[in-house]
Amino acid sequence: MSERYASELVVVMGKGGTGRTTVAAALALGAARQGRRTIVCEVGGQAQIPRVLEPGAQAVAAGTVRQVAPGLWATSIDPDAALREWLEAQVPRAIAAPLVRSGAFSAFVGAAPGARELVAITKAWELGAAKRWRRGERPYDTVVLDAPASGHGLGMLRVPGTYAGLARIGPIASQARAVAAALGDPARTRLVAVALAAELPVNETLELEAALAADLGRDLDAIVVNGLWSRRLTTAEAGRIDDLDGAAPSVRRAAAAATEGVRTQQRHLARLRRDARARIATLPFVFGPELRSEDVGAFATRLAALG
Repeated sequence: MSERYASELVVVMGKGGTGRTTVAAALALGAARQGRRTIVCEVGGQAQIPRVLEPGAQAVAAGTVRQVAPGLWATSIDPDAALREWLEAQVPRAIAAPLVRSGAFSAFVGAAPGARELVAITKAWELGAAKRWRRGERPYDTVVLDAPASGHGLGMLRVPGTYAGLARIGPIASQARAVAAALGDPARTRLVAVALAAELPVNETLELEAALAADLGRDLDAIVVNGLWSRRLTTAEAGRIDDLDGAAPSVRRAAAAATEGVRTQQRHLARLRRDARARIATLPFVFGPELRSEDVGAFATRLAALG
């Protein structure tokens, strides 16, 4: 997926618990290794990326940016802070400051349906924009967004087009149109879904792909199937273990579970390959108490090599 690193924005979506944040971190690390100035950002108060890249690392406070690897930065988008930045870029500071202090605009954002999602996706887009909201700040070559879980992530992608249609003129309308145009352009924005090889995640991924085609007029660019077990035993070998005299019941159960688990995963993976339009990449299950930075680095290498 190396050509994805040439995109301004990579949006990583998927059902909760599929390893979406890990995949976002691996894609961002891969982009940085390609020599692109990269930032990976989270929303919804999450601040897990530094810990994914380096277990035990301190979380990034919302609204701040911290370098986490050579050529790679991380941030957690704070909609209120992003809103202040946007206001100060649109109107003179003498007007923006009283608005921020009064809380009137923040109250509007909190009450208007989809407004916080609009602020978050617009901030992610702004990180790669040639003209940043704050004078003197450099744009990033690639922005990787760890989007909310599938339903909320899809809503975040829909909202710029909705606001662009509602607000015909003015800075909100022009900004929303710019973001909607970027999201709808496969040359500028890549959409990546993360799934597990199980029935519910595969169903949800296929539904997400259909919804994107209906709502944004475009497909997913790639699906990453995470946590695949390697085939360590054939069915015949598992059967021989089951037939061994003196084999402990726990050993028999482990052998049966391993072969059945692989068989089940492969069945769901085959269905996804058959029914999805996007390209599919796979990542292995890592056996251990936690992911190590070396594991994420290996994922980055594997995803880059699959292009």
